[in-house]
Amino acid sequence: MNQVQWVRRVLKPAVFVAAAVPFGLLVKDIFGGTLGANPVEEITHRTGFWTLTMLTITLGVTPIRKVLRLNALIRLRRMLGVYAFFYAFLHFTMYALDRAVFSGLGLTVGAIVEDVAERPFVTVGFTAFVLLVPLAITSTKGWVKRLGGKRWQRLHRLVYVAAIGGVFHFLWLVKADIRRPVIFGAILTVLLGYRVGVWWVGKGRRQRAGHVVAAGASS
Repeated sequence: MNQVQWVRRVLKPAVFVAAAVPFGLLVKDIFGGTLGANPVEEITHRTGFWTLTMLTITLGVTPIRKVLRLNALIRLRRMLGVYAFFYAFLHFTMYALDRAVFSGLGLTVGAIVEDVAERPFVTVGFTAFVLLVPLAITSTKGWVKRLGGKRWQRLHRLVYVAAIGGVFHFLWLVKADIRRPVIFGAILTVLLGYRVGVWWVGKGRRQRAGHVVAAGASS
C-alpha cells in the first residue's frame, strides 16, 4: 500500500470519524441531560471551541505534509475545512436560537445591529463565520476547476483571517481565563510564521533565478 492509498483508505476515514466524535458526544449529552444548568451556553462554547480546533488542524495540514514529506495528507485538508464550517454553523445557530428563542430578545436586523454595536466580540465572530461561508461553498473539486487553481488558493487564504478573528472572538468572550485562546493564538502565530517564511524563501529563489536568466540573456 503506497502513501496515497494509505491516506485514502486508512487515515482519511479515521480522521473523518475522529472529527465527528465531538458532535457525537454533544448529541449524547443533549439527550442525556448532562449539559449543566445552561445547556445552550454549553453547546455554544463547545461548538466554538471545536470550530477553532478544526480550523487550526486544517491550517496545520500543509506545514506537516511538507515537513514530513507526506504530500498525500493534502487529501485531508478540504474535509477538515468542511468540518470547521460545520461546527461554526452549529455555533452560530446556537447563538441565533439563544437570541431569538431562549432569551426572548428576537433575531431581527435591529437586534443584530445592536449586538454588533454593543459587543465587538460578536462582530468579530460573525465576520469570521461569514468568511467561512464562501470557503465551504467552493470546497468541491468543481469549484476549483471553475475558479482556477490560483484564484481558488487566493480565496481560501481567507481561512487565516477567519482563524485570527475566531481567536480574538474567543479571547474577548472568556475575559478571565484566557489560557485556551492564547494557546490557539500561539499555534496560529507559528503557522502564519511558517507560511511567511515559505513565501520569503520562495521570493528569494525567484529573484535569484531572475538574475541568472538576466545574466544569461546579457552574455
